[in-house]
Amino acid sequence: MDVRRAAERYRGGESAAGIDTRHAFSFGPHYDPDNLRFGALIACNEERLAPGAGFDEHPHSHTEIVTWVVEGELTHRDSAGHESVVRPGDVQHLSAAAGVRHVERNDADVPLVFVQMWLAPREPGGAPRYEVVRALADSAPYAVPRAGATLHVRRLGPGGRTALPAAAYVYVHVVRGEVRLGGREMAAGDAARVTDAEGLEAVAATDAELIVWEMAAG
Repeated sequence: MDVRRAAERYRGGESAAGIDTRHAFSFGPHYDPDNLRFGALIACNEERLAPGAGFDEHPHSHTEIVTWVVEGELTHRDSAGHESVVRPGDVQHLSAAAGVRHVERNDADVPLVFVQMWLAPREPGGAPRYEVVRALADSAPYAVPRAGATLHVRRLGPGGRTALPAAAYVYVHVVRGEVRLGGREMAAGDAARVTDAEGLEAVAATDAELIVWEMAAG
């Protein structure tokens, strides 16, 4: 188990434009050949957008983009004609496939915080796909079969416990609160990369929310 702390993330974004980004993996000008991916996961970005701020239309291809809103509302528009507002508890999945362009903005009058994760598909190409699952329940894992991955969201009260999936690669991101995982204390923004996970359990010290990726292969 390799624990990466929130303070170790690469800082990005554009503060003058109201965008604050914190990258868990090598990204853009923050190139690190030893931190390119874990399993199928190639990005885990914590994004903070001020009211009115956002990312103008830009392209993606051959990437599975999954977004979890923590606070506020995310407005999404893409070149395939989809438009939606994503709120806390919703899972947004954009399969860029052979190519798509999209816009992400905070059109609300309160700050927006979201976690966006990119996964590499097993096969390139195909037609873009988009969906939003509203109010994802703890007991309802979200599968991303093109990447051989499954997303789990776990919400715990103080003293609550949850078993992590047994898988070749497990990535745990602490969205909020404090937990103990494998004897390690973890707080909001911290993440753990676990290989060959088996019998691992997270125990909450406070109210906590975790994003857990279960991945079959690298």
